[in-house]
Amino acid sequence: MKGYGHTPVLLEETLFFLQASRPGVYLDGTFGLGGHSLEILKRNSSARVIGFDRDEASLQTAAGRLKAYANRLSLYQADFRQLLELEGLIPWNEVKGALFDLGLSSFQLADPARGFSFNQEGPLDMRMDTRQKVTAEKILLTYPESRLAELFKEYGELHQSKLLARKIVSLRKLGLLKTTSDLRRVAEETYHWIPQKNRLHPAAKVFQALRIEVNQELSGLDDFLDRLARQCRPGTRLVVISFQSLEDRLVKTAWQRLAAPEEGQPVVKILTRKPVRPTPEEIEVNIRSHSAKLRAVERV
Repeated sequence: MKGYGHTPVLLEETLFFLQASRPGVYLDGTFGLGGHSLEILKRNSSARVIGFDRDEASLQTAAGRLKAYANRLSLYQADFRQLLELEGLIPWNEVKGALFDLGLSSFQLADPARGFSFNQEGPLDMRMDTRQKVTAEKILLTYPESRLAELFKEYGELHQSKLLARKIVSLRKLGLLKTTSDLRRVAEETYHWIPQKNRLHPAAKVFQALRIEVNQELSGLDDFLDRLARQCRPGTRLVVISFQSLEDRLVKTAWQRLAAPEEGQPVVKILTRKPVRPTPEEIEVNIRSHSAKLRAVERV
């Protein structure tokens, strides 16, 4: 798998909470290169997987990786939040589990042309679905200064967001904001960056905030999880892996609300009282996993 620049995060924990040895259908709402789904199909000959992803390039690569299981795999280019509107596509009475790995894949980060990484020179793009028109560059060049400041504060959880926005607006007026390297330099200057062990580069949060805005990653997430849980049959397992606190908070709140509704019976049983984190051994092998948090529930 490493040859494809991809190692699935919290793999064994995910399969455990999905109870992925059961025969039936498993939904992978953020398919990526299909690392988790590949293991489900390899280990369970009675499993079928229906996978969704916004990234066409990821799906094309994944189809090649998993071609040996093509008769038990269906892939679609779509945002997972559209699943419930895809009538007739998902046999809900056969679904045993659903997985959502909300992180950015190594495959996407590795391609400079996608603009996701501040460590590589590339265009200010950051689109997961390249069919959409909104890019990071469009946001940086058109959003008012006040809106940029709010975006960096809310989605990047950055202090001095107003100063950062002011510097960006100054640079764009001069035509000096065109690449990922330009944006990285603004972040380093704003936060007086000096490399230190275990200190997060400020550009990481800047890029995170823009990526969330470009792809509307948080929009409707909690509502989707609520509707999905209600759609599933009893016994269905739902697993979500998040990589930043904003997403994890939405997932946690959604599960808690479903487990203790204001009226009537609980919709789900929470299987993870605290989020499941990667082991030090996994982090050493796959540094991308260090911020991962897994939360799981079962439909009751």
